Amino acid sequence: MNQWTFFNKTIKLTFITAMLMASCTTQKWPGGDQIAVTWELVSNSYSDQAASKAVFTLENLSKVTLTDTNWQLFFNQAPRHVIATNRQQPAMVERINGDWFRLYPLRGFKLSPGQKIRIEYETSWFIIKETDAPVGLYFVFSDETKQEEIVPVSNFTIIPFQRPEQYSRGPNDQNPFPSPQWQHEQNQTLSLVDDSLLLPVIPSPYSIKKGIGTIALGADWEIVAEEELKAEADYLSWMVLHLSGIKPEVRRTPNQTTNFIHLKLGDVVVDGRSKEAYALDVNKDGFIEITGADKPGLFYGVQTLLSLIDPMVGMKKKHEVILPVLRIEDVPRFGHRGVHIDVVRNFHSIETLMRIIDVLAFYKINTLHLHLTDDEGWRLEIAGLPELTQVGGQRGHAGANKTMLPPSYGSGPFPYAENSFGSGFYTRGDYVNLLRYAAERHIRVIPEINMPGHSRAAILAMEARYNNWIKNGNEEEANRYRLIDPNDASVYSSAQLYNDVVVNVARESVYHFYEKVLDEVISIYAEAGAPLEIFHAGGDEVPRGAWTASPMVDEKMKELANIDLHANMHSYFSSRVLELLRQRGLKMAGWEEVALNTLPEGGHVPNPVFAGGDVIPYVWNNLWGAQDLAYRLANRGFPVLLNHVTAFYFDLAYNRDPREPGLYWGGFVDTRNAWYYNPYNVFQTTTHDEMGRLIDRENEYRNMERLKPAAQTNIIGIQAQLWSETIRGQNLLDYYLLPKLLGLAETAWARQRNWETMPENDLRQAEVDRQWNIFANTMARREIPRLSFVYGGYHYRIPPPGAVIFDGMLTASATLPGLQIRYTTDGSEPTADSPLYTEPVRIQRGKVQLASFDMAGRKSRAVVVE
Repeated sequence: MNQWTFFNKTIKLTFITAMLMASCTTQKWPGGDQIAVTWELVSNSYSDQAASKAVFTLENLSKVTLTDTNWQLFFNQAPRHVIATNRQQPAMVERINGDWFRLYPLRGFKLSPGQKIRIEYETSWFIIKETDAPVGLYFVFSDETKQEEIVPVSNFTIIPFQRPEQYSRGPNDQNPFPSPQWQHEQNQTLSLVDDSLLLPVIPSPYSIKKGIGTIALGADWEIVAEEELKAEADYLSWMVLHLSGIKPEVRRTPNQTTNFIHLKLGDVVVDGRSKEAYALDVNKDGFIEITGADKPGLFYGVQTLLSLIDPMVGMKKKHEVILPVLRIEDVPRFGHRGVHIDVVRNFHSIETLMRIIDVLAFYKINTLHLHLTDDEGWRLEIAGLPELTQVGGQRGHAGANKTMLPPSYGSGPFPYAENSFGSGFYTRGDYVNLLRYAAERHIRVIPEINMPGHSRAAILAMEARYNNWIKNGNEEEANRYRLIDPNDASVYSSAQLYNDVVVNVARESVYHFYEKVLDEVISIYAEAGAPLEIFHAGGDEVPRGAWTASPMVDEKMKELANIDLHANMHSYFSSRVLELLRQRGLKMAGWEEVALNTLPEGGHVPNPVFAGGDVIPYVWNNLWGAQDLAYRLANRGFPVLLNHVTAFYFDLAYNRDPREPGLYWGGFVDTRNAWYYNPYNVFQTTTHDEMGRLIDRENEYRNMERLKPAAQTNIIGIQAQLWSETIRGQNLLDYYLLPKLLGLAETAWARQRNWETMPENDLRQAEVDRQWNIFANTMARREIPRLSFVYGGYHYRIPPPGAVIFDGMLTASATLPGLQIRYTTDGSEPTADSPLYTEPVRIQRGKVQLASFDMAGRKSRAVVVE
């Protein structure tokens, strides 16, 4: 026997021995796929209360018996209280804090291999979306020594919502269910329009004068610009290459008398205004001139020129770049045109934000508001306070012992696991790069550090810091940035059902902490060369009951003669923060609550102390009797930003379909909601409440305060919100934002639409429908195709079609005219090769599946008609 034969036999014997030993080893704990977990919503209509009933089914596919001591199942679910059920069961669901739940066995529980068990539970609010289902499930197994093993669940099924009691919020839910039949009825006001009626640019310019003829942009074209405009010229050159394959050379002076694009600054006044204004001339003699009143205006003129390029060129379905001869004079309606992105509930990377900045700039949005801190995370590195990101920037099961935050919104037990978006933060360098990238595109980034509520991440991080310094025997340093009163016995529940999220506003170390964070943020902006003018202080949703049993607060209130309600210690906090900001030359933005005082009998009124211009309330509420809140504040001298939920909360689902992701506490928001919005008369366009009830506007709005003409200038702009509770990953962020962003851009930039001032009658409604039809056509035939490739392409939403079968004939309609509809009758989902619907089709029997397709071949969710 040679050495190689001996070696091979030895290896083989070793392998066989190992296999025999493995087969004799008893499996200690089930694998992630060996406990099959199924979740089903039973009903929203089983009682008279706003409540839901659901059921877990566990099937043991392993060889390990689950007992009453060796397992727990943890998960996240949209925050709601668990209602004790009368039914006796071997296991129970409880909410730990916020949206963190666990299912645990009761005494006598036993689930042997091969067995199944059902556990029902009831919660305190409706569930109508599949995104309301449990997420981030994991088992924690433990033996008699308390040694734990964490096993994420990989075998999890959500039973689809198909019954009315599953997608209805009880008998008061009047929001329409978007069946294909209902959608087809809504589509009857839509039709294809001639190409000449399509909007040449979104958002619509203030003035367009069309000339005669066109010019062709070719390889010999140049861009001429002075050195101070080199950044805008280089951007234009790169974008023309990106959109058409042509790369114009950038020069200081032209080489030729025609075939060049001239960028310059000059006197441009449109409608009496010049800030961000521009004029664009496409001349029949073969040159293009863009004149900006300032650099942002010039940049927006560049974006308009790029918008004039037929998107079919970028999709390589056309080869020539043909531009119409025209003159555009343009200026934005509002100076603040913003999008807010929550990077806390689910984290979004710097690269993702840069992609979003690109598309915001293309549609002339000039502000990105970043929600950097909240209960579930702290996302910005602060020098000298590493705990903020070491503890507050990570989520995982170890959060139970305060080394990190607990799982939330499906982030799971392990930080940075694949497809987990709970952990992460921006280093100082990351944030500097982001600021510079945004500034190059004339977008300012407003940071938000949210306090005094929504501060759980900061509180837990500073408690970790406190404990570390106490262990080192340095009590003074431990207390330097502490945020709580350890003797506070206040009982409260926040909007997200936390009971430990409010800083103690009577404690001086809270303001030392705020000043430290503020100065570090200011230094980051200074390093980036990005001016910081507005600091967003958050200030929303301080829960009732906060501070009511704090000895520190009680002592402080004795010193404050003007505050007799614990709730109005919020105003005390805001005044202290405002003073810190004023000392640094900054204005304070905040959610609407920062500008309000609480009344003894409940309710809120504007706080005149903060009027005058240094406090900018972002007013989100236009429901529940607060439809006039923005106008009450503006009429009293506050600069107001409109964020109204019914039009601009883009994290709300597009519609009621349970498969459509998103929240719905304020109703549903589609692109038309963002487009159909009257900034100076919100009563006109707030027509339904969150349950879909038609509002009796004449009576319900009769005694509400109208915006005074002189106060219109106090409406400084419009902003959309993207809260990230259900936005896990880049694709979903794109999906929620696009195409809703186009409706926002039109409302925030374009001049006042004529229907905004028309009397309420059929003529006005007809004009609204006509203009929306043109806008919808333009989205389907120009903007959505462009979004398929611009800046690498976006994962936008394509709306499903409407359809009905009557007397055996299938009739279908596109929700955005210009989308194609394809269908199948064999039970399969439509593809790009399925039959194209062009006219009514006779259907013999059975079901028909239909989907909308855009020019890039992307498709909507399929719908079924019978």
